[in-house]
Amino acid sequence: MAAAAGTTISDLPDVILSNIIAAVSDVRSRNSAALACRKWCLLERATRAAVSLRGNLRDLFMVPNCFPSVSALDLSLLSPWGHPLSSASDPALIAHVLRHAFPSLSSLTFYARNLSSIQLVASQWRSAEHVKLVRWHQRPQVAAAGDELKMLFFECGRLKSLDLSSFYCWTDDVPPALEAYPSLASNLIRLDILNPSFSEGFKSDEIKAITKSCPNLIEFKAACRFDPRYIGFVGDEALVSVSVNCPKLGVLHLADTSALLNARGDGFTAEDASINVATLIEAFSGLPLLEELVLDICNNVRDSGAAFEVLNSRCPKLRKLKLGFFHGISMPIESKLNGVALCQGLKSLSIRNVGDLDDMGLIGIGRGCCKLAEFKIHGCSKITMRGMRTLASLLRKTLVDVGVSCCSNLPARQCLKALEPIQDRIERLHIDCIWDSGQELEDDSDGVGFDLNCLDQDNGFDDDDDGMSKARKRCKYSYDLNMELDVNSNGYGNSVRTWDKLEYLSLWIAVGQLLTPLVEAGLDHCPNLEEIRIKVEGDCREMSRPREREFGLSMLVNYPKLWKMNLDCSDTIGYAHTAPSGQMDLSLWERFYLIGVGHLNLTELDYWPPQDRDVNQRSLSLPAAGLLQECFGLRKLFIHGTAHEHFMMFLLRITELRDVQLREDYYPAPENDMSTEMRADSCSRFEAALNRRRISD
Repeated sequence: MAAAAGTTISDLPDVILSNIIAAVSDVRSRNSAALACRKWCLLERATRAAVSLRGNLRDLFMVPNCFPSVSALDLSLLSPWGHPLSSASDPALIAHVLRHAFPSLSSLTFYARNLSSIQLVASQWRSAEHVKLVRWHQRPQVAAAGDELKMLFFECGRLKSLDLSSFYCWTDDVPPALEAYPSLASNLIRLDILNPSFSEGFKSDEIKAITKSCPNLIEFKAACRFDPRYIGFVGDEALVSVSVNCPKLGVLHLADTSALLNARGDGFTAEDASINVATLIEAFSGLPLLEELVLDICNNVRDSGAAFEVLNSRCPKLRKLKLGFFHGISMPIESKLNGVALCQGLKSLSIRNVGDLDDMGLIGIGRGCCKLAEFKIHGCSKITMRGMRTLASLLRKTLVDVGVSCCSNLPARQCLKALEPIQDRIERLHIDCIWDSGQELEDDSDGVGFDLNCLDQDNGFDDDDDGMSKARKRCKYSYDLNMELDVNSNGYGNSVRTWDKLEYLSLWIAVGQLLTPLVEAGLDHCPNLEEIRIKVEGDCREMSRPREREFGLSMLVNYPKLWKMNLDCSDTIGYAHTAPSGQMDLSLWERFYLIGVGHLNLTELDYWPPQDRDVNQRSLSLPAAGLLQECFGLRKLFIHGTAHEHFMMFLLRITELRDVQLREDYYPAPENDMSTEMRADSCSRFEAALNRRRISD
């Protein structure tokens, strides 16, 4: 008994103990476990497969050498952020130390500012199979087309996966490099060139050349130009060439460059795409292994429902589908489902700017795609609360991730009301904060949703057409939407509208509007909400000043577990320096949006300051620095822009702050590195002062 009483967890076999430690997801808890004893430290470090280095380049003595099993290394966040490793005083020493600390990498991510940086880093890990290049600064003009990628291919001859989605380059850099190394191109199985920095996207000839060079691709993502008004636009021939050249594709993303900018809008565009249904059918027929498909054209593709019926039959593994500007995708006639509604295996569906999708088409999707866990809809003006509520009822058992944006008949209050059937199950949610006080909930004696019992009648939908039994149908359609609903209830007789499982909330809000009506709209009780993202967009130069003193961040104290926030004001445009008489400059707008942030119990904050596009400046202002210093619980603060050194020193008053970084991650990042805002010495002095402080834990 005495021996048994003295048994501790450390007496477990190393294999079992390492599995227990590896099951801990929280990074700080893992680090605490590693400090227990030398044995635990060795076991915990051995379970790490991926590491992201965040230190300063000058502090080489801090490079960890205790992670023998690391196979994935991210160097893109080293400080000073965005500076090339080759600009250090002794780049060869840096490369040697990193190589010694991580000898067996298979995946590598780094900031490739110039050609010498690529050569320096890539030459240390020639056996790397996956490489992601990051660059937000301008492409060096001295390099000829494709030289940077050719250098990478020369050094890393075993490459199987290449990610250029965050690498500022030219579209004509890619095809010549792939053609110069045909053996490596043939071995590539993943290629991501879905980059928002491309002004026009890849042309038809370039898409054909890339896919011809890489016949074994399993995953292909590319930004294209589909607009037929441009020379070299991607049309029928290019789409067919993708399926012919790369028949093994399981993931295919083709998106117009304008779609990557997250432009808001709805309905039809002025131009039709030069893509017909017969071409889509031919392309889908050549991709039998497809599991994930994104086609965001940004030009009208009309009467496309028949193509997606073929997609369902020819691609039985399809699980994720995202469509933009495809019209006619779900137009059920009497009792017969068609189009996308026949894709019964889908688990994720995103629909953008489908101008003719109405409530009955949406219900058809809910009936046919009965396994959906994720559903996002954007720019569909014919969708109303009744259709959305019926869809939520149909998918109550599976749907946990919902996004509704730019739907003019679904402002915030109506959208949240429509989601009441799943509000106790939903985990991730995006809505637009459109407070239409003049638009009340529909007062309909038949309720706010369609009567699903009518779908059993001869004049409604008949599930026998899609193979569902009557017993399953009665079970699935057992929700009574004909009850009278009180605006203060949740539709099930409870007085409190509780979103029990909601963990992530994303909000879009127009500049000048307030956040405070969010609670009144229906998101009053979210006991498990941990992360929130707020996107503020608009031109504040058209406004004199907001109606109220503050935006309303203080109301987020209603969410007790909220610890992480992304406040994105990057698309809030204004005057950076001097504003005309009667106008507010950006510093006053920043104060408006950040008042109250100190009341929140945040441990991590990502903040994108507003910008003046005329001078390509996104900089932290004095009022913003003063308000951020009130976030006493912050441990991580990432400012996606620049800041003066003396403004950054304000942040030293945050007692628990451990990790701060300035990132100019927008195209093109400022090149004037000698300014007082972003020079390396300023960042280094701030980091030194930050690291000198004693932190309680």
